[in-house]
Amino acid sequence: MTYKIALACLAVTLVSLQGCKSERPAAVAPDRAALPMMERIAVAANSCWFKSGDAAFAAYRLAPELNSFSGRPRILAVPRHSPESRPLLVVQAEGNPARLDAFGPMMNGSQAARIRKDVTRWAAGDKGC
Repeated sequence: MTYKIALACLAVTLVSLQGCKSERPAAVAPDRAALPMMERIAVAANSCWFKSGDAAFAAYRLAPELNSFSGRPRILAVPRHSPESRPLLVVQAEGNPARLDAFGPMMNGSQAARIRKDVTRWAAGDKGC
């Protein structure tokens, strides 16, 4: 009989613990360090800007420099047919939490607002184009 009582107590305990479980798992915040942030940005930029056939970026190619010894991982947009040329866009991050910076001739052109908006979204963890 004590076995049945213990089993009943265990069942009641398990049922009551089910009510303590949260419905949604807690959202995981993206890593705010420079390298993980720039990795996210590089993947999204490559997919959304360069591989998608976006006309605004058709003349350029992505040149990631994520394994920087300076502590500033970065991505570059360089001329498609002259990758050794001076970059037209540099997006880099430094520190933890990372300080993000974007500069170069493309940041003075018509795509500057879009670049800034996209990079900021991707840095925050958004993966969409």
